[in-house]
Amino acid sequence: MARVKDLWWTTSRPRRKTSRHPDNGGSKDAKRWLAIWIGPDGKEASRAFEKKSDAEKHGTAMEADTLRGVYVDPKVARTTVEQWCDTWLTGYATRRKSTVRQARTHVAQIKAEFGPLPLSAVRPSQIRSWTARLRAEGRTLRSGEKQPLADSYVYALHSRLSQIMSDAVRDGIIPRSPCSRYTSPGAGKQRAYVATTEQIWTLYEAMPERYQASILLGAFVGLRIAEACGLHVEDVDFMRGIVHPAVQFPAEPLKTEMSRASVPISRSLATDYLAPHVAEWPAATVLTAEPGGGQLEPWRLERAFRTARGKVDGLPAGFRFQDLRHYFASLLIASGADVKVVQARLRHASAKTTLDTYGHLWPDKDESTREAVDAVLSARTEQGRNTRKAR
Repeated sequence: MARVKDLWWTTSRPRRKTSRHPDNGGSKDAKRWLAIWIGPDGKEASRAFEKKSDAEKHGTAMEADTLRGVYVDPKVARTTVEQWCDTWLTGYATRRKSTVRQARTHVAQIKAEFGPLPLSAVRPSQIRSWTARLRAEGRTLRSGEKQPLADSYVYALHSRLSQIMSDAVRDGIIPRSPCSRYTSPGAGKQRAYVATTEQIWTLYEAMPERYQASILLGAFVGLRIAEACGLHVEDVDFMRGIVHPAVQFPAEPLKTEMSRASVPISRSLATDYLAPHVAEWPAATVLTAEPGGGQLEPWRLERAFRTARGKVDGLPAGFRFQDLRHYFASLLIASGADVKVVQARLRHASAKTTLDTYGHLWPDKDESTREAVDAVLSARTEQGRNTRKAR
């Protein structure tokens, strides 16, 4: 049971002043009342207060938290956001390098905003203010220049903070996370830019000849840039027209089971384009770097892609290799493929992802839905006519 101890007076009779009393050399500014309670581990814990009423309230609250299973050790509760982020990153470092690198970038932004604060002091209102400011002001580069942040990036930062706070709850450092749907800034809805077929072929021609096959792998197979750079020749069945994605650059396993799904490709793509490319630049991987012919790095391909992009009329400045997948999706949808087929070819984890990204590309079948309802109503009307005639 929680209790309160007077640090200035003894409990024995007659009562005497302790060494903590201001009259016996203690500080007059020292806290007099000590709240004492039993923690979940069965050990006593305590905290000093200036007022007896505050000590009583705190001891009762700690006891109630213990019973509810949300107790947090006061010593642990002083852990700052910066300290916990460093601990969290240490445990997160077991993931793939690119994933950890992205997490470190996010954590740097979080520490810059909340670093000195104790985890328990971060409030939902502060998080909302932070995300609103990020959207409005962007971030400052080393050059001092302001860079606007996309809604999706601000959303990713909030998601990372939510992940870090949720892990702090699981570790018993804070009783609940300050992040929720209330604090979430929303991911923003951006329709992907879909290049025209003419732009795709112009981009293909503008690429260095050694890298042209990368455009085909993105626009007609739907590979991501790391998957294209990691694709081995042995992962392509040229005779049957099938690509078996197995790894991403340099030789990392793909993140999900769905990412490893085989992709049927056009036989002419396999025999008339990819096979001649591999014959001209033989190597273990389909894409090779110049001049040595080793595995092509994503950064090198991105640099060549940006240069070629500037030579294509109408392509936005932000057009990326990833956007070649959007062209591939639009091609499948225009051919009449349903959402499950498009999901399978793009190797999305769920059909929801496919619909959220490409739902606007499916034709609006207004007439077909009207005809479906008309058919039911017409049948009912005809039935009514026949009934009246029979009478």
